[in-house]
Amino acid sequence: MKRLTKNTLACAVSVAASMTAFSAFAATEITVATVNNGHMIEMQKLTPAFEKANPDIKVKWVTLEESVLRQNVTQDIANKSGLYDVMTIGMYEAPIWGQRGWLQAVDTSGNYDAQDILPSIRDGLSYDGTMYAAPFYGESSMVMYRKDLVKAAGMEVNDRDSWEHIRDVAAAVNDPSKGIYGICLRGKAGWGDNMALMTTMANSFGARWFDENWKPQLESAEWSNAVNFYVDLLTKYGPPGSSSNSFNESLALFNEGKCGMWIDATIAASFVTDPKQSKVADQVGFAQSPISVTEKGANWLWAWSLGIPAATKNAEAAQKFVRWATSKEYIQLVGNTNGWAAVPTGTRTSTYANPKFQEAAVFADAELKAINSANPNDSTLKPSPYVGVQFAAIPEFQAIGTTTGQMISGSLAGSMTVEQALKSANTSADRQMRRAGYY
Repeated sequence: MKRLTKNTLACAVSVAASMTAFSAFAATEITVATVNNGHMIEMQKLTPAFEKANPDIKVKWVTLEESVLRQNVTQDIANKSGLYDVMTIGMYEAPIWGQRGWLQAVDTSGNYDAQDILPSIRDGLSYDGTMYAAPFYGESSMVMYRKDLVKAAGMEVNDRDSWEHIRDVAAAVNDPSKGIYGICLRGKAGWGDNMALMTTMANSFGARWFDENWKPQLESAEWSNAVNFYVDLLTKYGPPGSSSNSFNESLALFNEGKCGMWIDATIAASFVTDPKQSKVADQVGFAQSPISVTEKGANWLWAWSLGIPAATKNAEAAQKFVRWATSKEYIQLVGNTNGWAAVPTGTRTSTYANPKFQEAAVFADAELKAINSANPNDSTLKPSPYVGVQFAAIPEFQAIGTTTGQMISGSLAGSMTVEQALKSANTSADRQMRRAGYY
């Protein structure tokens, strides 16, 4: 047996020490899948602050368009592929995936202060009292309008106007020769794209996705009235190619001064009032969403949130990142860096109580009013068996909502009538629900 010389032993000790030092400083890389919205882009820019405070963690970003993100994260978590350590999901996925054991519970211990999160947002991301995703920003929907154009047309926009009045205002301010369109609305197919807006609109017309026996109701008079009104409104007073527009496309149009009105996510308020982004920042007014026959379900409730798949191999690092990105301290960081009008909103009571935010955010009261008025447990005029405002919180809805969105987008584009679209969507939904054993 060979003996270790002093030099050999010293060398071995040196190598071991070097390996120990390397492993101590080798960073854990976590992959975060997110949507290509403004606040998410800003979070990426501020990530070096997290990495500086946590030198043992590096963050890799995968940024996707909304519908692509939904498909990717759903496939990844259902197949337990483990491609992502943190994924951006919402109030539809969190309770369903939490119940199925696909998500880790969010670590809300210590100074995280989960009680500071708005109750409706916290409850919507929980299953059986446990929060399975942490809200990065929350939102409802409301009217954003050009005060100058509306005034010049001799019109007014107020809280809970009728959809008929909104149509009249759109007609009055519509001026395509100057590149100004009366109203911009989502038209791009997707259960979280056009169907988010379309469902709230249908709710206000008295519609519901399912009756009390889970039978699809897409061929009802209420759905027909809502969708026909929507198609007619955008065809007459919307921008060309509306069937391809979702949040980001409509935001760009509004910021360029091309929309008289825009009904969409409250989170957009911080962008349309930012002079660095919007050419009409000083001319924007806000109002609560319009109604037809009821206020129930007239504005949605959503929170883009960060969830941790159960399959991740980097759970500790993922939890640290989620706690940082959804903390009061992160909001403070954004406020100090970019100004308080630019912070992610709709999540924490402390944000709305902050005098700096109240002073900077002209939209604060309208946004909070919209969020607080949305009730996922009572969102339809007629009785319905599901929870959710702009979606039904059942696993089958994702496919049903996507198909319905495609049909309605097709009717907006002129490839089929509204009646054909709704009949096709209802037939597909009926097939899905029968297959799933609802009846």
